[in-house]
Parts: sequence; structure tokens; C-alpha cells
Amino acid sequence: MDKIKVSILGATGYVGAELVRGFIAHENVELVHLTSQSFAGQLFSDIYPVFRGVCDKELSNLDPAQVAKDSDLVITALPHGVSSATVPVLLENGTRVIDHSGDYRYKNVKTYEKSYKLTHNTPELLEEAVYGIPEFYRNDIKNARLVSNPGCYPTCSLMALAPFLRKGLIETDGIIIDATSGISGAGRKSDLAYSFCETDEAFMPYGVIGHRHASEIDEQCSFLDGTGKTIHCAFTPHLAPFKRGMLATIYAKPTAKFTNISTEALINEYQEAYNKEQFVRVLSDKVLPNIKAVNGTNYLELTGRYDEDTGYIKLFSAQDNLGKGAALQAIQSFNIMFGFDEGTGLRNLVRGV
Repeated sequence: MDKIKVSILGATGYVGAELVRGFIAHENVELVHLTSQSFAGQLFSDIYPVFRGVCDKELSNLDPAQVAKDSDLVITALPHGVSSATVPVLLENGTRVIDHSGDYRYKNVKTYEKSYKLTHNTPELLEEAVYGIPEFYRNDIKNARLVSNPGCYPTCSLMALAPFLRKGLIETDGIIIDATSGISGAGRKSDLAYSFCETDEAFMPYGVIGHRHASEIDEQCSFLDGTGKTIHCAFTPHLAPFKRGMLATIYAKPTAKFTNISTEALINEYQEAYNKEQFVRVLSDKVLPNIKAVNGTNYLELTGRYDEDTGYIKLFSAQDNLGKGAALQAIQSFNIMFGFDEGTGLRNLVRGV
């Protein structure tokens, strides 16, 4: 069969590079255009030498309309605000799009504009855009023109919360999410705050009030709850001195509906919710998630514990922030959009120890 022609806008950021890594393992894909404003004219392998002899494609700064005409799918890894001006051009020129910015993750444009301090260029596309967590919305993703790839913190948090929100098993007031990301979550920046000497041996919270991903988590929690109630979680992100990986620890109180609450019951809920999902690994009561076990992959690991002394449910979730938290989850959505098995190109492990 003919290969699917895929182009990546913003290919030299960390998400873009992870997309290239994922797609070169996909036998049904031809990478057509890799664009970069900063490195146009250079080879992709000049920027990321690990790709020498693997992906030596020249980077371009082509007009989005031309990229769209040459592609079956364009994946955008562009800054917030830039995507909302670029995506309509891509759609108008006949391609499908997976967008990695925050521009199309919301249904409520006022929430987006408050969170990102931007005026949305194309709010009419918010209703059409499909939120790209395949485990939640695969039927909508299948025929979508525009898929909005979720944020990394929302994916990690929502996958842990969803089974309990859908069944009304946890109180929606007072949910606490403490989550930690590796440095790559900040993007490929030259800011002093992300330099080696500033981050090595450091561990700190940031964006503790009003982090952009908090409103994204809240909106999706409200959808998952299904009662029409607006949910606000207490979300605190942290930055840790490792390159990639993400861990979320979530605290919630059970509702009266959650009878016979126990650690075993929590794990059973996860197994029931995700037993058919090839990229969700539910751990036993003897094992806790560890980012080392998921880094470089599209897998997400989950488990839960019930604390009898406090009455709190504790939920734990780990993923690669560039993998299931970004680029590899986008490839999972790509597979759905073009009729491939969801695991195509994604079952490889990049480390053995």
C-alpha cells in the first residue's frame, strides 16, 4: 500500500524530534517535510546527530499551504498562538492535522484566553477539534480533521482520575494533584532557568497558581464527571533534574457510592477500565510507578492505594512526558486516524536497563 505522507512543523524541538524518532519506526509512513525557522537548510541529523544515516532530511521553512498540499497529515509542534493561525491554513489546503499547542484543547474559548493570555484566532474550530487521548475519544479521533494532542500533565492526571470520575466514586471537591516533570517538559530553550547548573541537583515547584495545564485538567475532569458540575483540582507541577519522565500523585476522597473501599478495589477499577488498552499498564499492590519503566515509550503505568488512617485515595501515574505525554500519543492517534493498529511503530522499547 502507498505510504501515508506526514510532515512536521517545528521538527527541531524536543516534541518534533520525538515525532521523528517514532515515525521512522513506522513502516507505513513517509516523512515529507520537516520544517524549522531556526535551522532551515541544515539536515535534521545535524541538529540531532543520533539520527545520522537514519534521518538526514533537509529542514525547510516552507509555506504551510505548500506543506499541506504535499501531506496526508501535518503535525504541528508550534508555540501557542502560532498554531491557531497556522492550523486553518493547513485544513483549508486539504490535509488533516494533529496539533501540539494548547490552542485547540479547550471547548470554552474564554477558558483558553484566560489561561494563555491570548485572543484565539479561530475559535470556530474549537468545537470540531477532538481532544487526543485515544483511550477516551478514539471513536471521534478516527474521522477527525483536527486532533488536539493533550498536555503532558493532563494526560498523566486524567488517565488516573477518569475511571473514578466516570463512576462518581470520588468527591469532585478537593482533588489534589502533585506532578513532577523532567526538564524536557519546558521545551528546547536557552533560558537561564533551564541551564545545567541551575537544574542539576535542584527540585522545585513552579507555576503553583494558574498553570495553563490546570484549566485543561479541570475542563476535562468536568466532562468525565458527566454531571455538568465545574470541577477545579488543586494542581501543583514540579521540575526535577532528569531529562524526561513524569510522575503524578493524586489525592481524593471516596464518595458514599464507593462501598467496600480498599487498595484492591482501586486496582480493580483500573483493571476494569483499561484491561483492553495496550498502552496502559495497571500495577499490583506490590509495585509503584517509576518513570524509568516508561521512559522512551508510549506506555503509562497506574496504580492506587487506600489510606485507611486518613480516608484518602492515593492514585499514582507515570509516563514519558515526550512519549505518552506528547509525541508518541500523537502517533497513537495517527494510527487511529489512518486505520492502523494503535500499536504500529510504538511497541519498541529503547532501553533494556
